[in-house]
Amino acid sequence: MRILGIETSCDDTGVAIYDSKEGLLINEVYNQRKLYNIHGGIIPELASREHVTAMMFLLKKIFKKKNIAKYIDIIAYTAGPGLVGSLLVGATFACSLGLSLNIPVLPVHHMEAHLLSAMLEFKSIKFPFIGLLVSGKHTQIIGAHKFGQYEILGNCLDDAAGEAFDKTAKLLGLKYPGGSELSKLACRGIKDYFYFPRPMIHDASLNLSFSGLKTFAAQTINKCDKSIQEKANIARAFEDAVIDILLIKTKKALKKQNWKRLVIAGGVSANHNLRKKSKKMVKKYFNGTVFYSSLELCTDNGAMIAYLGSLREKEAQNPQLEILVKPKWSINDLSF
Repeated sequence: MRILGIETSCDDTGVAIYDSKEGLLINEVYNQRKLYNIHGGIIPELASREHVTAMMFLLKKIFKKKNIAKYIDIIAYTAGPGLVGSLLVGATFACSLGLSLNIPVLPVHHMEAHLLSAMLEFKSIKFPFIGLLVSGKHTQIIGAHKFGQYEILGNCLDDAAGEAFDKTAKLLGLKYPGGSELSKLACRGIKDYFYFPRPMIHDASLNLSFSGLKTFAAQTINKCDKSIQEKANIARAFEDAVIDILLIKTKKALKKQNWKRLVIAGGVSANHNLRKKSKKMVKKYFNGTVFYSSLELCTDNGAMIAYLGSLREKEAQNPQLEILVKPKWSINDLSF
């Protein structure tokens, strides 16, 4: 079974081909970072237009590789959650291509794809496990009971962790997207020079909040002398606070469910310190294991969509005449 995956949930355009026997054959991603460095953030209308141009280019590129792209059995695309305009671009391309080639089409859930992306590289991952989904738009603690059955144990009540990273980086004068740049700067910071609050860590729920932390960072930046070292110290304090919040809540979730496996996914899962500290925490308190994808599979990509399509191939429709998107689709309810 060979699946073409199409990802356009936000600002990254991804196409990939996954073969159930041979594994990942192609994974191409186009990002719009240069465009948003100019504007300082994502503009939904521009993102949609860029997806159209990028999708044409990437599809032509992979279909030139005849030995790989000639035999496609299913087209899987991101139907949600995400920006409605961006989602519609991917859905339209997928459905049109499926209709013209008489290939079944399958709408899949973006966050489920993230959650299971590590399985592309670690076949040893077994259910049940706790999933920590950390991206620019979502920060959720998921109880993954079995394939297709997920429970949101904790949700972000305001800014997602990735969004807080990017906004704080912008306040520090770093380029967009600033999360990775902030982490690089934090490496130069002095530990405990500043101490930032850890909102909701004593709250009985597993919910998270980062808006207040971002506000505290903004106030600290306004008071500092704006030197590189001072900014690095702020970046270090901010990153330490975010990671502490994530791991304190994740530890509570593992303890509550009495599970020993943790999967970290989403763009923020590329953070080196989050990986290092989560591994130490799970080993120390649960004698368990942490899984996360390689860096190129942490951010949005077509590979995770194609892989999820291979797992859900029986749900594909042939032909799919209706273009379906669901911008606020919850992982709690995977029915369309």
